[in-house]
Formats: sequence, C-alpha cells, structure tokens
Amino acid sequence: MRSLVALFLALAMAAIPAEGSELPNPTGRPILEITGAIGRTNAPGKALFDLPLLESLGMRELVTITPWTEGEQRFSGIDPRALLATVEARGKELEATALDGYRVVIPVEDLQRFPMLLATRRDGRPMPVRERGPLWLVYPWSSHPETADQPYRGRAIWQLRSIVVR
Repeated sequence: MRSLVALFLALAMAAIPAEGSELPNPTGRPILEITGAIGRTNAPGKALFDLPLLESLGMRELVTITPWTEGEQRFSGIDPRALLATVEARGKELEATALDGYRVVIPVEDLQRFPMLLATRRDGRPMPVRERGPLWLVYPWSSHPETADQPYRGRAIWQLRSIVVR
C-alpha cells in the first residue's frame, strides 16, 4: 500500500510544472503570443498559445452587457490571472496589441480589482475575427458599471494577438 501511495505522489508531482519549466507547445496555429517579463516559455523568448492550450488553463463564464453589443452576452474563457501565473509573469502592466495594430496598456492591478475574462467564446462558440475574436479581454460591465467609462473601456481589447509583460 505504501508503494502505491508513493507512486501516486510521484506521478502527481510530475504533472505539476516546475518553476521556470517550458510550457507545452501549441498543436495548432497560435492565436496569442506573450513576451517580456515572463519565466515560462515554449519558444525562444515567448509563450505561444493556440485555442486548446489557452482553454486548458481552465474555463469560466461571465454574463455581462458590453458597450458595443445589444443585451447581455454570455462569454466563456480563462481568467487572465491564470494566464499570467502560467507564464510566470513578473510585471505591473501589460501592453496588449490587437490584430489591427490597436495597442493599449493595461495595469495588472485591473486584473486583481475586477473579475475580468479573456474570452475565447461567446454563447458557447469560438469568436471569429469579424465578431471581435478570437480573443477579447472582457471587463465585468454589469457588476462593475464604472468599467464602462474611460480608461477601462479603452482597455477592453478585442482581436487580441499579443501581450508584452512589463
């Protein structure tokens, strides 16, 4: 029995990534690149994520209104804090860039203050580029109405493609 417990513990510890270890490689086309002050990578100097790798970090849901859509929207995605923990981010701000070149600086404090979501799906379906996808950093507008105004409104970047941790 003792050897079975020891084997179980050894297998469980092997499944936990070591600090500074490399991330798994995406199996599909990467949709997000993270660079800057990070401790875990899967490519030289960066962390690349495809949709399955992102979603493997744990999905949750956020139902909220947005300043750009009609009525409540049901978003699914990952907690951006989990993403930063996964890449061992060591910074106070994120420079986020969209597919169209839009760039915004987001204080990490926002992620600690508000239950934000890095949305990968809306109404259960992946979001195409023409519908603000594939990634949209969503603030909880319904539960935190103050985020509907600047500067938060400008930080809700959609078509997100890269993040530089500074």
